[in-house]
Order: sequence, then C-alpha cells, then structure tokens
Amino acid sequence: MDCCGLLTAQKEPVPLKSVEVELQVRDHVATVVSTLNYENKEDKPVEAVFVFPLPGDAAVCHFSATIGQTQIVAEVKEKQQAREEYDDALSSGQQAFLLEESDQSPDIFSLSVGSLPPGESASIRLEYVTELAVQADDGLRFCLPAVLNPRYQPQGSEGASVQVTSVPASLVPYSLSFSARVSSPRPVSKVESNCSLDPLQYLNTEQTQATVKLAAGHKFDRDVEVLIYYKDAHQPTAVVEAGQASAKPGSLMGDPVVMLSLYPEFPQTVMSSLASCGEFVFLLDRSGSMDCPMNDSKRDQTRIGSARDTLLLLLKSLPMGCYFNIYSFGSEYEHIFPASVEYSEKTMEEALKKVEKMDADLGGTEILEPLKHIHSQPCIPNQPRQLFVFTDGEVCNTKEVISLVKKNSGSHRCFSFGIGEGASSALINGLAKEGGGHAQFITGADRMQPKVMQSLRFALQPAVEDISVTWDLPKGISVTVLSPPITAIFQGQRSLVYAQLSGQSSEAAEGCVTVKYSLAGHPSQNQLHFSLTPAQDTGLTVHRLAARTLIRSLETENNEDGGEPDEGVKKKVVELSVQSGVSSAFTSFIAVNKDNSDAVEGPLVRRGVPTPMYTWCGTSNQALMMATACCPIQSNVLQMCCAEVGDFDYSNAAEDLEDFSVGAAYCDDEVEIYHDNEDYSPNASSDEGISVGAAQVAVPKQPPRDPLLQLVSLQKASGCWLLDPALAAALGKPSEEVENTKPSAVNQEVWATILALIWLRGFKMDAQEEWELLAMKAASWLRAQNAPCVTECVEAGNALLGCNVQGDALGL
Repeated sequence: MDCCGLLTAQKEPVPLKSVEVELQVRDHVATVVSTLNYENKEDKPVEAVFVFPLPGDAAVCHFSATIGQTQIVAEVKEKQQAREEYDDALSSGQQAFLLEESDQSPDIFSLSVGSLPPGESASIRLEYVTELAVQADDGLRFCLPAVLNPRYQPQGSEGASVQVTSVPASLVPYSLSFSARVSSPRPVSKVESNCSLDPLQYLNTEQTQATVKLAAGHKFDRDVEVLIYYKDAHQPTAVVEAGQASAKPGSLMGDPVVMLSLYPEFPQTVMSSLASCGEFVFLLDRSGSMDCPMNDSKRDQTRIGSARDTLLLLLKSLPMGCYFNIYSFGSEYEHIFPASVEYSEKTMEEALKKVEKMDADLGGTEILEPLKHIHSQPCIPNQPRQLFVFTDGEVCNTKEVISLVKKNSGSHRCFSFGIGEGASSALINGLAKEGGGHAQFITGADRMQPKVMQSLRFALQPAVEDISVTWDLPKGISVTVLSPPITAIFQGQRSLVYAQLSGQSSEAAEGCVTVKYSLAGHPSQNQLHFSLTPAQDTGLTVHRLAARTLIRSLETENNEDGGEPDEGVKKKVVELSVQSGVSSAFTSFIAVNKDNSDAVEGPLVRRGVPTPMYTWCGTSNQALMMATACCPIQSNVLQMCCAEVGDFDYSNAAEDLEDFSVGAAYCDDEVEIYHDNEDYSPNASSDEGISVGAAQVAVPKQPPRDPLLQLVSLQKASGCWLLDPALAAALGKPSEEVENTKPSAVNQEVWATILALIWLRGFKMDAQEEWELLAMKAASWLRAQNAPCVTECVEAGNALLGCNVQGDALGL
C-alpha cells in the first residue's frame, strides 16, 4: 500500500486544497467541469499524484492547467509518448501535468502535477461529458464519484494495480463545492439528492431551466448523487450537431452527428403476461466489505444482510417451471447446486436455508472465476439464462470481466447491482450493457429490494428479438452508425444511437428512423421523424459522446481475447482519440509549461493525495488491522476502513503504522491488534463485544425481522400460504382468531393466502414493488383452485384485519 502523502506525525501538508464542480445538464446529457486547486506549502518542489474516480462512460474532453497568469491546454497523445514527455519535462525542471485512464478500468484516472515549486499554486481544469442513466422511477441519475475504494487485485493477475491512498472521509484535507444547471425542452419537475441541496431555483416561468447547489458543510463520506425528473420523460428525441469547421469533411469531427434517444412503449397486453420460464442465476459478492452498513443512518443493516433479504424476495417471486441456482464469491466461489435445478418447494427451501447462513466471509473479490464457471454450464433448452450480479465491486480486472460477459451475451442477459458508495460504475454498467440487461446502483438510503424486483420484472418480460434500425434520409445524405447494435430493449428504458451523417442534399431537411422488433411473437415498430437542421449551443458534446462510444466499442472488441492489444485497433483508437480530443485506454492528456524559463531546482518530492473512502464497522481481524492504520477511534466506537481482504499489505503493516503515527496523531486509546494465532472470534456474540484497548465495543444485536419479510418467508413456491401459528404471528393476530373466522366452505390454504394478500394491500402498499410479483403468483394460484365463496372470504378477511380491500384489487 502506497502511504505517501497522508498527514504524517510531522503534519506534512497534502497539496490538493479544494475541488469545485459545475454540472450542466441538457436534457439527458451532462457536461461536468471540475477545477482542482493545488498549493505547495513545502520548502521543496513537489509532484502531487491524485488517483480519483469518474463515471465509467464519461468522455474526458478537456484538461488545462493555470499557474500564475499562464494557462496551458493539454493535448491528447499516445500514452507511452505522453509519459515520456512528462518524465523529460520533470527531469529538465519544467512544470508538467499528466492525466491518464487506468489500464484496468475506465472509471479510474490518475492526475500527476509535476514540479510545483515551493509556495506556488496551480489550478487544474478537467471537463467531461456523459449520458445520464434512466432509473426505474424515470429519474435521470448523475453521480459524482467522491469515494474511491481500494480495488481488489485478483491473485495471479498481471499488471500493477492502481495505487490508491485512502483516508476516512473526516480526514480528507480538501473541500468540495458543487453546483448544477438543468435545462430541457420539458419542464423540470424536481431534483433530488442523497446529499443536502439548497432549494431548486427556476430560471424561467416554463420551469424548463433551473439551478441547484450542494448545501454548505458537505462531508466526503459519500458519492454525490443527483436525480433529475422531467415531466413527460418518455419522449423520443433526436439532436443533430454540426461538425467542427476546422476538421476534415468526411471525418467524424468534420461531419454532422445525430444522437437518437428512443423510448419504445410496449402494448399493455404483452406487458401483463410475465414469462413462466427461464434459468435464473444469482451471483452474490461475499467479500469482506459486504459487511459494511448500507448507509450511515441504518448502521444495523449491512450490505450482506440486505442482499440476503433481497434473495428471499427473489426466490419467492420466481415462477413455477423455471430453473435457478445461487453462486457466491470472494477469494473463492461456491454454488448451492452443482447445476441449475427446477424451481419447486423442495429446491426453494433448500436454497433459502443456505442463503440464511451466507456471510461476508469469503475474502477478496474474485468475480471472474465464478462467471467463467456459470458460462461453462450448458444452457437449458427453452429456458433463457438470466444472470443477476450483486457486488460492491472494486476489482482491478474490470475490462477482462466485461469482455467475458460480452463473449457470452448471445446465451444470457445480465442484470447488475452496484451496492454502496464507491461501487465501480465501469463494472456495473459494463456488465449490463454488454450482457443486454439493466444496471442499478443502491446507495445512501436506497432500499435494495425495490430496485432488484424492478430488474426481475424486466427479466420476466418477454425478450425483444430481431431488433433492426433503418434510416430514411434525403437523397445525397448517407449514414454511418457509430453505436454497437441494440441488443436489448426494455419497457420504459432509453436506447441511444449515435450516427455520422455525410454528404449534402437539396431536398427537405428531414430524416426518419424506424426501430423494428418482435415482442412475444408480435412484430412491432417505433418511428421518429427528425429535423436535419443542426441544434444551436451544443458545442461538440454529441460528437464527443459519439467518439467515446466508438472508442469503447473498439476497446472492448480488442479486449475480448485478453491477450496483447491488436496494433490495428490500437492505432484506430489513438487516431480517433487524438482527432476528437477524448481520452482512451491508449492515450493520455499531457501539458508542459514551456514558458517557465527558470528551471525548478531541488529534489522532487512525490506526494499522494488521499481519496475519501467509506468507513464501516466490521468484524474481521484484517479490518481491525486496517483500522489501526488509517481510522481514528472516536467515542470508543471502532470505525474501520472498507477494505477487501487482500487490499492491505500486512508485511508492511509495522512501517505503515509508523508512517501514520496514529497513536500520536489521532488516538488516545491504544488499539489491540488480534493476530491469526490469537483466540479471536470474528463472529463473537453480542454479549462478548470486541475489546479495543481498555474499552469494550458492543456488537449490536440483530434487529427484529421486518414484518413484510416475515410474511413473505412463509409463502410456498406454488404461491400459497399455510394456515398456521407462524402466519397468525406475521399478521399480528392470535392463532385461534385466525382459524375461527375462516368461512366453513373454504379450505385452509385459500383462506391463508387471501389473508396474506389483504394484509399486503392493507398495510404494505408503500412497498408494493417488492411484493407485487409474489402476489401475482399467489392470485394465479387462487384462480387455479376455483375456490367457492371468494367474496365471502375477502369480506371476512377485511373484518379480521381491519382493512377495506376489494377482491378485484387482489387480482381475483
């Protein structure tokens, strides 16, 4: 672990002083300008190295540095050439700046600020553009990743992992200011965030423009997530952007580019019929960091605990006749069944018993091997494979993982879930994009269950097949599609297409695009007519996003074999990256201040700038070790860093502890470190607690089970409930009263199932997304029973539970 640059016992300063972020959102595209202000307060020149996260699909398109009155704008160059120029500049005493994307993951960047003389300040301006993802509730999600957790380096993998210097959020020595301006053809209905915002300010009476700012006092304990809601969000749009006047006609930057945003709407009749087949494979992260709390306000709910509850809902909601299996992974992987099994009461109960015992106890984050094993299993005829991946995933081999999913995309769909702050957007979005599925992020106070159940609904939708996109353009204009072919379409989800338009036409300046597909055997199509007149004021945003899309496609293709990069593809990516000014895996931004005539003198000191990370209360002895290295002990509560096993270099622990000088700088209490050979139980009961110096830290007791989950856990695989004391307890009624109020002509299972459905509708409508699928299964079971006196049952059930639910609302 590289510990340079942290506050040492000598209180040496870290050069980054503040970060200012301006967000400009136009409809569903965001332009982000970040300004990083550095100051060297030391008496010798420093090189500051800052490793930080960006959204995985961002197109970094501008990088400049201002020193005193001099501004230097960086150029995009081939990565090795840029590194050599940077090193040459430093060795000759010049100031230089280097920005490069990590070789392993496109959502990590490293910024090197070289030869900053004593007392000198530098301001770095970084600009990127990105598309905003559509959420289940139609909100557009922007995430400013503030948290970068250490990335797990898989065993035996090659290539140096990114060296991240992380500290608890409370110790981050720089400040953040954040403001956003939103504009759209449609009114902005609201803007929400996981952080405190100042009130939304509308800039016009139509409410199509608004500004918002982060409230003062923001702590670096989370990513900044902003959700933007428009009225009438599901409108297909097309934006044509004129080419760059200075670029060569016929080139990507010289020709106009169109961005199509398509929202296919499916017939309600098709949407209400959910598939009753499929092979559902659930892959759950059980690495050490899954023991973190879901958020600071509910510290008793861990990520692994929430994942267990979610698996309960998923297993109860699966249709009879499907197949399923559950894998879990850490440094190694396990599976509940040797191969996927048919869903039945027996297999569901067996799986649930094993899920209840699952803990965050498997070590690191080796996700590649279980994925290889899943894809090596033969597919089951007429049971399309649906893969659900749950991870707080920080892995170094992101590109390798995504390319494996892409290689197998013909045989499965992949739905991915990023859990907690700092989950890799490149990994989560990449899995879903290449796997033809859907990605969800669960952060802050989000509940995991509704988001996962939304994805199960998508998985149960009939698969959209035979997708084609055809263009009808005036004579003389040709089109080159830059996006990969659309492989998945979901109800209410946006599909984006970028295309280059070449040539001239004297005819009407309108084009038309038609998307055709087959849904549950029914041919369907959506059409969009659009003006070819270029939009005003978009700059080169659309061109840069189109270039980024093409670059990512080429990089993914190139990565499929996992070997050395293909020189032809690399050359194409470098040319495209240099031409468009958009970063790539093979290029970097380099800026050298050639004007500073006085060479910077003195030995150059390298200072790592720490990145905030999420702090948590864990129980493993590795976490205890980590806690002593970089977390303060406050109020006798042990705060621990979110570290995977394998993230921390124990061999250098003593030196690291000395460097940090925690005891002197932060702690009054001496921390007792448990070694592997000592008698220490990570799962000690709550009565024992964990000993930290003289203090006993109480381990919280398990919270009582949520009443909804209690009721759901009693449902049978077929969809019915049994009339027994456990059901009465879940309904909050005495067992005798529940049995005695049953209409005499009705059997016990029908009565029990109607009561459960009434209770869900009467008391848990706020969680309808979570139980809707299992309620549909229950209603389907009831209809198949052809039971008499259903109306009488519903009336008796309402009277017993004090509800007023109508029979048709229950689907009966």
